[in-house]
Amino acid sequence: MSSTRTAPRDRLRGHLLATRLAGPVATTRETSLRSYRLFAARDPRALIGIDPVRDWRQSDLIELMAEKCGVSADPEHTFGHDVIDPELTLAALDAFADRLREVARRAAPVLLGTGHPHRLLGFYAGLAAALSAAGCVVLRPAQGLCVDILTRFGLRTHRLEYVGGVGFMRPWGAERTGGEPGAHTHSPLPVRLALDAAADAGGPLPELVIGDHGWVCGAGQLGFEAMGPADVDDPALFVGQAEGRVSVVVPLDDAVRTAYYRPLTRYVLNRACLSP
Repeated sequence: MSSTRTAPRDRLRGHLLATRLAGPVATTRETSLRSYRLFAARDPRALIGIDPVRDWRQSDLIELMAEKCGVSADPEHTFGHDVIDPELTLAALDAFADRLREVARRAAPVLLGTGHPHRLLGFYAGLAAALSAAGCVVLRPAQGLCVDILTRFGLRTHRLEYVGGVGFMRPWGAERTGGEPGAHTHSPLPVRLALDAAADAGGPLPELVIGDHGWVCGAGQLGFEAMGPADVDDPALFVGQAEGRVSVVVPLDDAVRTAYYRPLTRYVLNRACLSP
């Protein structure tokens, strides 16, 4: 590989480690193991839209996450901070960029959404702008429609909104600011709402859904190509990938500062030959 290709990759690797997007991350082993237990028990809070084909035991999930993320494969390792292998993050970012390039080449319609609007909205908005400039239709179905989502406070009504071409949920009655505030949710209901609305309107339907949490799992379960980032305590996306319903999952901490994701946007767009 030429030095012109390795230099950006090396810089991004350093950035991933310096910002704890990879390497030792904020997510604890205890949190991850709890998520794996819930997923193995098929708790909807951990499935987030995926209906697994096979039975996944906690030990199976530890093995999968060790392979895909680089966490410890030792089931006796039960405390401390989890670890993401930055080389696995970089390889997944390369695959992510390759899919973006192909979608942009065909000017295919895309749908973007996030359950982490306070952290990841800017990352997706940069992708949406570049895809739109390349001729892709960035879909915004179900704008303003509402759905009830189960939260730790019980069922709460949320409204689907779009900022910069990126869908997210805002609690009903929350003040419109035009900025980033929105609900943190793992629910697949937002993407189901959006896809149902697109179908009811006669299309177009997305050829690719880009997002996180329930946006990816919900779309993948319905047969749409879907990809996005996931933290080590979100095994559902990696199971979806292992079972063929999610195309690319990028292992990284999904709750660091918004600015820390900007170099990832630049790296992906440069590799995909898209203008930022």
